[in-house]
Amino acid sequence: MVAMPDIVEREDALAALRAFIVAGRYEPGDRLPSERELMVRLGLTRTKLRRALEALEHEGSIWRHVGKGTFLAAEGSGRLADLSRQVTPVQMMRARLALEPALAREAAIGASGEALARVRLNRDRAKEAATWDEYEARDDMFHRAVAEATGNVLLLSLFDRLNQVRRAVAWNTVVRKLPHPPADHSSFTEHDRIVAAIEARAPASAFAAMRDHLSSVSARLFGEV
Repeated sequence: MVAMPDIVEREDALAALRAFIVAGRYEPGDRLPSERELMVRLGLTRTKLRRALEALEHEGSIWRHVGKGTFLAAEGSGRLADLSRQVTPVQMMRARLALEPALAREAAIGASGEALARVRLNRDRAKEAATWDEYEARDDMFHRAVAEATGNVLLLSLFDRLNQVRRAVAWNTVVRKLPHPPADHSSFTEHDRIVAAIEARAPASAFAAMRDHLSSVSARLFGEV
């Protein structure tokens, strides 16, 4: 089993890299700075940076070419890019409602102690976010941690592909009234319920908690879907 400090360090490095990409307004197809420059700018060791890059590559967010560098996954590459141009935000939420409650149910059945630690860690990190961009990156990590907790590589692959399309779908209609999530942001309580159900090994409750959470997000952003 991986020690808790190791999990924290790995998740922090990934969060730092995601936040850097968001803050730099990198677009699909853009090349990221070299590993050496990223190490300096993010304050990461080579090992931590490479683990974070491997995680992003595994989920399809970046691709690396020896001798050329690291690039954000280009919109013009493959079926996923075609899907992202055809899917509306509402359709994306309906797809999430079809898949993610089932992932939460499976996580409640099969999550390891290490997987539960990652779910809790990312739940807590989302609460600490200082900006909406940081919150969305950490919220993304929370939902992926739930998918990882299923212990099913096929389900995780399905989540990653869905999530890759989700990132490419435009969300320009979303208007934020505050610069950061409020302390009473409803997703925080909803995340707590998801985590509690998974910890309790209650599959039906985990399914319902994730369904209710995504329905709440849908209602806030688009009305009922």
